[in-house]
Order: sequence, then C-alpha cells, then structure tokens
Amino acid sequence: MKHKYLIEQMTLEEKASLMSGKDFWQSQDIPRLGINSMFLADGPHGIRKQAAAADHLGLNPSIPATCFPTAAAVANSWNVELGRKIGDYLGKEAVAQKVNVLLGPGVNMKRDPLCGRNFEYFSEDPYHAGKMAAAYIQGIQTHGISACVKHFAVNNQEERRMSIDTIVDERTLREIYLTAFEIAVKEGGTQTVMSSYNMLNGEYTNEHLHLMREILREEWNFDGVVVTDWGGSNDRVAGLLAGNELEMPTTGGETNEEIIQAIKSGKIKEDVLDECVDRLLNLIFKTEEVYKGAEPKPIDVDLHHRAAQEAAEESIVLLKNEDGILPLKPGVKAAIIGDFAQEARYQGAGSSIVNPTRLDHTLDCLQEFGIVSLGYEPGFERYGKKNRKKLERACALAEKAEVVLLYLGLDEATEAEGLDRQNMKMPDNQIELLHALQQVNPNIVVVLSCGAAVEMPWIGKVKGLVHAYLSGQAGAKAILRVLTGEVNPSGKLAETYPLRYEDTPACHQFPGKEVSVEYREGLYMGYRYYDTADVEVLFPFGYGLSYTTYEYSEIRVDRNGVTFNITNTGNRAGMEVAQLYVGCSDGMVFRPRKELKGFTKVFLNAGETRTVTIPFDDKTFRYFNVKTNRWEVEEADYQIMVGASSADIRLAASLFVEGTGAPVPYDKNELPSYYTGRANKVGKQEFETLLGRKVPVSTWDRTKPLGYNDTIAQCQYAKGWAARLAYRLMVFAYWFLRKIGKRSTANIIMMSVYHMPFRGIARMTGGVVNMPMLDGILMMVNGRFFKGLRHFLKERSKMLKAAKQKEQRVLAAEER
Repeated sequence: MKHKYLIEQMTLEEKASLMSGKDFWQSQDIPRLGINSMFLADGPHGIRKQAAAADHLGLNPSIPATCFPTAAAVANSWNVELGRKIGDYLGKEAVAQKVNVLLGPGVNMKRDPLCGRNFEYFSEDPYHAGKMAAAYIQGIQTHGISACVKHFAVNNQEERRMSIDTIVDERTLREIYLTAFEIAVKEGGTQTVMSSYNMLNGEYTNEHLHLMREILREEWNFDGVVVTDWGGSNDRVAGLLAGNELEMPTTGGETNEEIIQAIKSGKIKEDVLDECVDRLLNLIFKTEEVYKGAEPKPIDVDLHHRAAQEAAEESIVLLKNEDGILPLKPGVKAAIIGDFAQEARYQGAGSSIVNPTRLDHTLDCLQEFGIVSLGYEPGFERYGKKNRKKLERACALAEKAEVVLLYLGLDEATEAEGLDRQNMKMPDNQIELLHALQQVNPNIVVVLSCGAAVEMPWIGKVKGLVHAYLSGQAGAKAILRVLTGEVNPSGKLAETYPLRYEDTPACHQFPGKEVSVEYREGLYMGYRYYDTADVEVLFPFGYGLSYTTYEYSEIRVDRNGVTFNITNTGNRAGMEVAQLYVGCSDGMVFRPRKELKGFTKVFLNAGETRTVTIPFDDKTFRYFNVKTNRWEVEEADYQIMVGASSADIRLAASLFVEGTGAPVPYDKNELPSYYTGRANKVGKQEFETLLGRKVPVSTWDRTKPLGYNDTIAQCQYAKGWAARLAYRLMVFAYWFLRKIGKRSTANIIMMSVYHMPFRGIARMTGGVVNMPMLDGILMMVNGRFFKGLRHFLKERSKMLKAAKQKEQRVLAAEER
C-alpha cells in the first residue's frame, strides 16, 4: 500500500468515514491527518459545480461554465484529437472551479434509440465510444485532476434504472457493453470509474465481484477509485468487498457504521477496508497537487466559447443536400422558422445541465453570415401544443422567401435523465408545420436539434437536412457557418437511423418494465444487426455528406494494418472520415457481418491525395470465447473493408489470420437466430441456450410485501391503503402537470420519485431518513400503518437525539 503509514494512524471509525461522502458533492476529510475533501462535479460536456443548493437532477443552477456539444454530437466528429482538446478545456475549467473529479465521460452503448440519456453517450459502437472517451480522459487528466468514466455497466435504459436487472450473456457483455470501458481504462488511464445503478444478471453492479474484481481490477489492472452513482449503493459491505471505495452522497454516517460493525463481527477483514482507503487516499493526494500553488487562474471565456464553436462545427452532420441547395448563396432571402431558432436547443436535461457562460442564438447572428432574413416566425409551440395561427403566419412568411430555414427538434422535457422517450417520432405539430410549408415553398432546409435518432417519414418534403445534435452554447453560429459554406461539413453519424422504431433489434425487449430486461439480440445491436440481417435503414452508421467528394484507391493489407489512398476530387478543402470494418468470412463462431475496428479523419485540400494507414490492434480479430473464458482469435480468412460508412464500402481485401485454437463455444443448430443475424425476435428458449441458464421471472411478485429494493411505483399494488392512495395522488399529479403544460415539473416526479427503490429514500437524503426509519415507512406501505408510523417517529427521535449528543461532544472537544 502506498499510504500504509498514514492508514496505521487512523482509527477504524476514521477509515470507515472516508468510504462515503461528507455532503452531496464532497468526500470526507480528516484534518488531523492532513486529509482534505475532494470535490466531485457533474460534467460530461461542461462543469456543473453547484455552489449552494445541491441536487442530482439539474434543478438548481451551477457556477457558469462553457457548455460544449454533448457526447452524442462530438461523436459525429470521429476526431479523437478533437475529443482530447475538449477534455483539455474541460480540465482547465474544472481546475478553475477547484474540482478534483469530473464525472464523465459516459460510454454506455446506445442499445435502443429511446434511451432518454443517449445524448450523453457517444455511440452504438464500443470501439468508437472507447476511443473518443479515452481522448476526453487524457485531456481532462493532463491538468492533474481525475476524469470518471461512467456508468459501469450495461446501464442502457433510464426507466427503473435503480433496480432493473439486466440479463445479458457473457460474450455480448464483453464485446459490446464492456469494450468501451476497457479502452477508457487501459488507453485513457481514467483514475475513477462510476458504478451504475442497475443489476447485472442478478447482482447490483456495485457489488458484482465478477465485474468489479475479476474484470475491472484483475484483468484490466485498474488501480483507481470506484464511486457509486448518487444513491446507487445497495449493500455497503458487499460493495466494499467488491472494491467500491466511495459511496456518494453522504448517508450521515449510517453506512460507515455498517462497515465498522462488519469488521468487528468478522464478516470482513480490516485489510479489505485498508485497501480501499489506500486507493482513495491516492486519488485525493494526486488530485489536490494542482491546488497547492497559486490560486487557479480563471478561464478565458471567449477562447473557450470559440473552442465550443469549433467542436460543434466539426460535429454537425449534413444528411441531405438535394439540388445543391447548400451551401446557401450569398445574399439569399431566407425565412427563418421554428422555435429553436429563437431559443436554441443545445443540451440535454438532468445532471448534465450546464449553466453556460454565454449562449448564441440564430436570430442574433444572421447578419454577419450574409443571409438576408425576411423575418422570423416560431411556427409551432415548443412543447407540442398545436397553434394554427403560428402555422399560418409561418406559411405566409415562407411564401416570400427563396429558401426556408426550418429549425426543428426535440424539446428539453423529451430527452432527459431518468426518463426514456415514448417513441422515435418528431412532435406532430412540427411535422404538420413542415407539410404546410412545403405546399407554399419547396426549398426547405431543416436544421435538426436533438440528442438521438428520430424517424423521418417526412424527409422527402425537404431539400436540405443539417443535423446539429445538441451542439452546445456556440452551436448557433456553428450551424450558420455550415449552412453558408464557411465550414465544409465533415460530421458522420455515430448511430444508425432506422426507417421506423419497429425495425430496431431491441424494440421487443425495451425497456424492462418490472424486474428485468433481457438483451436477447445479443451482439446484434445497431449497424451490426441492420447490416447482417439486411434491414434497410434511413441513414447508416458512419454516414454524412460533404460539399466536396472523395475517392478511395489502392488498398494494401498486411499483418500490421491497412493502407490506402484518399483523394479529394471536389473543388474545396474538406475532412473525410475513413472507417475500417472487419468481417470473418468462413468462421464457425457467429459474428456480425462487419464490425468497426479503426477510423481516422483526414484533411484534404481540393485535388489532394493522401496515403492513409489504419493499424490493427489487439481488438481487430478477437472474440470472447465462453468456453475458455478468455479472448480468442478464430483461424479464418477475414474481409478487410474500408468505407465512407458501414453501408458504403469503397475498398476491400482478404487476409488470412492464424487462430488461437480455441474450441467452438456454440452448437450452430441451437442458435439459428444468432448465426443468421436475424436476432430481433429471439425466443426465450434460444436466449436461455445462449445464456447457459434460465432467465429469471421478469414480473413483480405481487403477493410479497414490498422491501428495500422495490420501487415506489409498486405502491400501486401494496397492501397499505396509504401507499395506494399516495400512488394514485402521484400519478394524478404527473397527469395534471402535463395537462397544464408543466412537463418538466411532471418529469421530476418520474425521475426522482416514481421509479426510485425505497432504499433510495435513505441513500439520497443525506441521513435525514435512515434505514430504521425506512423500516417504519415500509410497515406503513405493507398495511401496518399505525405501527409503522410509531416506529418511524421513534427512530427519528433516536436519530435526532444521537445527532444532538454528537454535536455536544464536538463542542466539548473544541472547548478543550
């Protein structure tokens, strides 16, 4: 241990106290030993440090910080160096605000397009997400503080995220859902990992010995700190055994006492606690070095704003450009329509909300780009209400214009932490407006602002489509630079856009509504499914247009990698994303038709040719063998494919690769869906064959009393009349708030109450409600109302008395 001498000076109580937070955002300190608190702040795309009232939902404002484009946007840049630069700026701002641990990036897979938090995640591909995340981490940590990759692992739905049991086979877990974390740990060198809320195959991830010990610690050699998601600790002692150092936020000392009692009783050895304390101390001391000199310098707000704009410019995706409507000609007379032109939609909702240092809006920036605005009309109500007058005024304006710039998107209440989207559709009132505008002016360019894939049955009605995603505080100018041609668009989609939601491979198994969610599609997620099963899509993974054209030629493959030429065959400079895909031609182990194994972004002047090399690495040919329980290589001929997207392969060659001689782990006849790739409707029996075990019952047992890990939503069938009444009142409040247009407020009920397990009441209240008091609440819920109420009041009285005695002891000690 690095800090053995210091640990030997601590009492058992002091060591245990370090294992949970001091308050909502800080770790515990021990002044007598020179151990200071760390500050942990939200911030995948900007620093969210709350100076006063603390919350984990983005309700209360934070100190102003640069709001960079979200991960879903920057992923479309396919530029690892850009990710590193953004990380560098995030690190500088974190230091300026005296943050020790920045809680990001998030690398969970976009298993389903309806996951409400997809805007915070990079990709549907683990290799792509891992490489981008590693770059962010490297940039952040160059400033002496720690990044925190999250949420480890298989946290792919927001509904019931604190209690859902994710059922996934080991190979899919390793290849799809852990690979991005592996890259973040091994290549990014992240010093902190955040465990997810959910269960994995029957165990909470925070307590999962296979996940936390065998894979993270032993296989990946991670020697940093694991922190729970806020309120995400279930059994604190089990978490400690799994190697979880820090529980957040504070529990008022309650779980520290659980650790103390477990050691005194012999349930766990004190060495386990010492090991965790040592790793936590290492993080504390490493991340406070930067603050030992002069006061941190304030950031250059203008410089960082420009950096946010440059990041947005490179991340915007041009999806349609019929008749060369873009770039806009100088002096073009345009009608600006759409509420998002006036009030930019630039970030998501929840714990990642950043209070921007400044915020650009389209209407304020038009003149400097040579666009002659004939006027602006909102055209629709932002939150979905139909308004005929607004639509008619927008059509009247559009009739006068040469081109209509129509700003559409999803609103802030639709994409939010804690909630999943109900469908993949755009709001009806926006589509109605689009159809009406097309009747009076066919020259429509849609600027789309949302953080995830949407259905576009209306795409035939528009000539141009620019997807900005959630492009941060400087996104408005970045969009205008792309529209006018000052910037040649170079973004490419990091997720597939299906024609309709029903085409997605997980649609029959998303989200898990009660006990569990089954990942029956296995490896076939995103383009891996669409390409293998020959399902037509709207826009394939890796797709994006440019104002120039590129030609690929002269592929050469050897054991070290693939080399080829790219030529800019157009008349303007641009950047092209070249993508390497690998497929196994004649293997015995089922695999997707092709998988991303490398990419690079190349700048080319008009007419320029450049030779590009994409090297192979340890992930190029591997697969996880469930019989040998390790990574293997199958001996076979492999197709080496270079393309402009997963569906636009420009060059291909074959390479024979010697294998590791591992036995074939599957019987082809027992897994027909997986061998054909048509894994969107896998039956229970076939999925159990893949799993190697029976799946658990996926529905609640309504005959049992509710317990700590049951959710407040389950009060709907509780024995206690008070619980059922409270449930009905909660549902009514949600319905009523939505009815009167208070969707964001209504969402808070779902985010912070409805799907929360009862233990969350204790874990998220900082000791205001402890577990004995929670026992009283559960008595009331389960039909013993008055007995439960007496128990609750009795335990509350005991807690207040103990707190007062502790305060008196502290005062007495200070007087001495």
